Amino acid sequence: MNSDVVDELKQPEYTGENRCLPCTIVNLAIAAVVGWLIGRKHRVAGVLAFAVSVVVIYLRGYLVPGTPTLTKRYLPPEVLRWFGKEPDPEIASGFQGVGDDGLHRPDSTTDATGADASGGPDSAEATEPSDVAENAGSDGEQTAADGDGSRDEPVDLEGYFLEHGILEPCADEDDLCLTDDFEDAWFDEIEAVDEAGITPEAIVDVFGFEVDPADLELDARDDAQLLLSSSGVAGRWPSRAAILADVAGGRALESWVDDWTAFDPETRGQVLNALRMFLERCPTGGSVSMDEEVVESCCTSHDVVAVTCDETGERLFEQRLDAVDA
Repeated sequence: MNSDVVDELKQPEYTGENRCLPCTIVNLAIAAVVGWLIGRKHRVAGVLAFAVSVVVIYLRGYLVPGTPTLTKRYLPPEVLRWFGKEPDPEIASGFQGVGDDGLHRPDSTTDATGADASGGPDSAEATEPSDVAENAGSDGEQTAADGDGSRDEPVDLEGYFLEHGILEPCADEDDLCLTDDFEDAWFDEIEAVDEAGITPEAIVDVFGFEVDPADLELDARDDAQLLLSSSGVAGRWPSRAAILADVAGGRALESWVDDWTAFDPETRGQVLNALRMFLERCPTGGSVSMDEEVVESCCTSHDVVAVTCDETGERLFEQRLDAVDA
């Protein structure tokens, strides 16, 4: 086959590591049926049709147009698990947690805000940051683990932000906005962190977990920023701007409220993730917009509420729409 034709047919986004095995099997079955039907009339033509179909599936990932979209939207999670595929794409929602034995990935059915990602309304609209904040966890609350000097009562995020002068009712709309004083303090820290650089040491200091920074690595994968160790993923931010906002936000909160250090690391991550959606300026410059976008894995896709930097396209915040109450 001519190499130019082969290059034209190739679709790396649906082949190799990105290949959807259920899609491939379904399309091979369709190709086999079509080849058999043609073979009933002309055996050689049937074999040739099947062979060409296999080549197309190998190069493109599918034979029938629209297969990836249909599979991502409608293939049941149980079927994906038969093929060893995780049914939910990763949501980059910041610091995800630590365990007694080191770092670990949270359960795949729970996003880092604590909301159950396996269920919820079929559709929901969340056009204001406070609408999403109310669903940042179970009934909008986070709980700090009991321990030495730590809080053990539920934390109402919206109430917490209002009580400490972090948020206030917006002047020109029915929503909540950052107070001018806290926004200034946050951006002062953003400038300082950006100048010094984001390091594992800085992340450990902000989230307060017991891990040697030398055992951690901050890895950029496409736009996402992953905090890695030999035992798993401790954090997944949608962009450098998002992790910059969290590290700076943690430092600002430490000097802003008396009880910040009483929160356990996971709760700090949830608080900072929720707070990030109220940014009206991108940490790396320019304005931000809130919209509905799509997060995709090889075999599934989900609509998310996303806050994005207008100038750079960096995503600051994302949460699945089906985890937001209507």
